[in-house]
Amino acid sequence: MEKINPPFKGANKGHYSHAVASKGMLYVSGQLSIDPDTRLIPQGGLADHVRQALANFDRVLKEAGVDRSEVVQCRIYITDIAGWDEVNALYADFFGTHRPARAIVPVPSLHFGCMVEIEGIAELKPEPGSLSRGKGGSAW
Repeated sequence: MEKINPPFKGANKGHYSHAVASKGMLYVSGQLSIDPDTRLIPQGGLADHVRQALANFDRVLKEAGVDRSEVVQCRIYITDIAGWDEVNALYADFFGTHRPARAIVPVPSLHFGCMVEIEGIAELKPEPGSLSRGKGGSAW
């Protein structure tokens, strides 16, 4: 098992890793719609929260050396189900033609007053001619 933790500048006080690579899969912890460097929450509406959570999710994928096209499944938690269409459109823009399995789950609230949290699972593919992958050539 390998823990993946991007070098975010803001202090993370939670007892978790941003992602864990294990047995050919990458498990990405929930990424809130808070800037992990400044710890600021977007001042705009739902769209800004979705973009921030997706950007955080993408940073974790990149730190693990994983492409969006390798994402197998996502769970999106939102504080207002009325935003489903807006979330769906931004998610579609983020993934393009790739369509991972997905659930959008309405919740009463999220930490820090965030409106969105995204978690997911991705497939790790070994680099050609190697039994390792990811940043720094870590083995799985």
